[in-house]
Parts: sequence; C-alpha cells; structure tokens
Amino acid sequence: MGVLTDKCAIQHLKKLAMENKQLKYPNVPPEWLAPAIYKDKTANGLTKCIIDFLTFNGWQAERINSTGRQIDRRQTVTDVLGHSRIIGSHEWIKGSGVKGTADISATVAGRSIKIEVKIGADKQSEAQCKYQSIVERAGGIYFIAKDFQGFYSWYFKTFQL
Repeated sequence: MGVLTDKCAIQHLKKLAMENKQLKYPNVPPEWLAPAIYKDKTANGLTKCIIDFLTFNGWQAERINSTGRQIDRRQTVTDVLGHSRIIGSHEWIKGSGVKGTADISATVAGRSIKIEVKIGADKQSEAQCKYQSIVERAGGIYFIAKDFQGFYSWYFKTFQL
C-alpha cells in the first residue's frame, strides 16, 4: 500500500465505519445512515480514530483511563433564615493503574499493543518512557501516535495486512 495522505486515511476509516453501520442495521437504507465524523487534531479525536479503526478490522482495542476519580465532599446546608449554600470541597484521588500507562491497549494479530497518543508538542513523561521500556522488554509493541495518518501507515507496515 503506497503512502496515503491524511485525508485518505480518514476517508478509509469513514468507509469502514459506514460498512460497520450497514452490518449493524441491515434493514436501514445506506443513504439514511449518518456518516461518521472523525478528526485527529485532538487527543480524544485521535484516540477514537485509532480504537474504531482497530475494532472495525476485527481486533480488540480499549481506552485506558488513568486519571483517578473525584470524591465530592460538598453538602448543601440551609441556615435558620432559609438561605441555602454549599459547604465543603471535592478532591481527586490517585488512580490505581500503572503510572505512565499508555492511552490505548489493544491486541492485534495475537500481539499486545500499547499506543500513546501525543498531539502537537506533547512529549512522553519519564514514567511513560519507563512504561514503554517495560512493555517492549516483555515482547509487546509500543507506538506513539501523533496523527491518524502516522498510525495508519505504521499499522500496515507493522502487520502487513
């Protein structure tokens, strides 16, 4: 497969999405199905592109959330005059995941793949570099995706499918 432009990679993804919708809704005319919208200019957008692409091709892929969770300790109280107000605060507690974990975990052709999404000037942290080293030492594949075209080219080169 030759070098494709970003637009071609996204167009291929949109075609796969439409084929998936047609399989899911066989009794709905194709012209009634809304086309999927994909953009890879944000981390969330690129993550969605990659996960959907892998899933549409029959592989397993999931987003890994490592932000922890919020504990809300606020209460609404009413004073003797009937005025309500909120007291207390909320806080974030640390997640239980591995520090530096990748944004996407996938299995492609029996191989464990970890994909870190980086947009613009975003760089890997020290913890992410250590995580990459651990994954690769264990025989897994680690890839840093900066845009969908880059991922798309890497995918076909790596798996020659």
